[in-house]
Amino acid sequence: MKILVLNGSPKGDLSVTMQYVKFIQKKIPSHDFDFINVAQNIVSIEKDEKFFNEIIEKVKESNIILWATPLYVCLVPSQYKRFIELIWERGADGAFSGKYGAVITTSIHFFDNSAHNYMRAICEDLNMNFAGSFSPDMYDIMNKDGRDKLIAFGKKIFCIAQNNMVTSKAFVKPVYEIKSYSFTLPVKKKDFGNKKVLVLTDREYKGDNLSAMIDRFISNVDGSVELISLSDIDIKGGCLGCCQCGFDYRCVYTGKDEFIDFYNNKLRSADIIIFAGEIKDRYLSAKWKQMFDRAFFNTHTPTLGGKQFGILLSGPFSFMANLREILLAYFQWQGANLIDIVSDEYDSETIDRLIDNLAQNLLWSAGEGYVEPPTFLGVGGRKIFRDDIWGRLRFVFQADHKYYEENGFYDFPQDDQKTIEINKKMIELTSNPEMRENVRKMIKTEMVKPMKHIVETK
Repeated sequence: MKILVLNGSPKGDLSVTMQYVKFIQKKIPSHDFDFINVAQNIVSIEKDEKFFNEIIEKVKESNIILWATPLYVCLVPSQYKRFIELIWERGADGAFSGKYGAVITTSIHFFDNSAHNYMRAICEDLNMNFAGSFSPDMYDIMNKDGRDKLIAFGKKIFCIAQNNMVTSKAFVKPVYEIKSYSFTLPVKKKDFGNKKVLVLTDREYKGDNLSAMIDRFISNVDGSVELISLSDIDIKGGCLGCCQCGFDYRCVYTGKDEFIDFYNNKLRSADIIIFAGEIKDRYLSAKWKQMFDRAFFNTHTPTLGGKQFGILLSGPFSFMANLREILLAYFQWQGANLIDIVSDEYDSETIDRLIDNLAQNLLWSAGEGYVEPPTFLGVGGRKIFRDDIWGRLRFVFQADHKYYEENGFYDFPQDDQKTIEINKKMIELTSNPEMRENVRKMIKTEMVKPMKHIVETK
């Protein structure tokens, strides 16, 4: 079998993920492996169509395409995302049709599920046979159980491909009928007072649906609105995964482009923020992904807490449950408030009303300082960061550790001495069957008792 490994790490051969692939290659040497450092060479691939075509020829010659990549901010790195965009932009999707595809990533399990959903959907959209995915912790290879599972994964995908097995589909291919959106001016503007409003998009004004949606939102605002395109900001490249920022939030790009100044002076200073973009291959554009990745100079420290967000999208968002989850997770972890996501899948009148409602809710929430409590997406993500920054990643991300200590992020249950003592006493009491039955009869009443007190007295 011929296996083409498309490496999604900006670090090339020094990628943690590549060590996992190399281990499979070593332990199952009966197959031919070929490696291409796609993310590391994305600038050359994008500029040199010959280089891109050479990669596609290797795709055609292969039996299995192994998508191997680290995970950056709930997805693959922006450089890898750009390569995926180029596949469709240059009409090369047919080369992948009928091939077996598999995915291997390494991470600390912060929304690795959403990244794997994305990559599986990409494989299926390319008409590939999805042979499976493997998502270990980045250090699992250091123990025997982790290595055994890795070898088993390799054997599994080879078995599926060698036996020409039929594989199931997990995602419906998006259907998107482009409807021209023509906006009208709202009856009355809303007084945003001194609230600083920022609209951020990923491209120049094009006179299309997304531009019209931006115009409709801005026409709602009685006050100043700053419209910025990511395309107008000098951004030299995507996140390199070098972790230099971990010590003191100082990025390797500091002083070399405009992104950090933009983020600190524009994004962080705004009260109300609109993100506007077009859906591309089940996410936003690679330019948007670059923005999220580069914002990691703040490492695992939330910097957008309390801000009000709205999102305007052009494309088949109703088919993108995974994208919705990624966006919700991001803003919940940040401690920000995502009001709504409005797409152009509706008729013009409905879009008008949805954008008007978005503007009204943004204004109200900003005035009240309201942020919805986080769900599992925000709570679970924060706890993953908490545990790893406390433990094995502390020396690398010292800035995070300092912030977490100063802001009460280390809220481990084992430090709650009062609860520990109560549990100890109650466990001893309920070891007696009669007492356990008495507690069982009381538990519903006692559970709501402190809440009832609040309801009745506050």
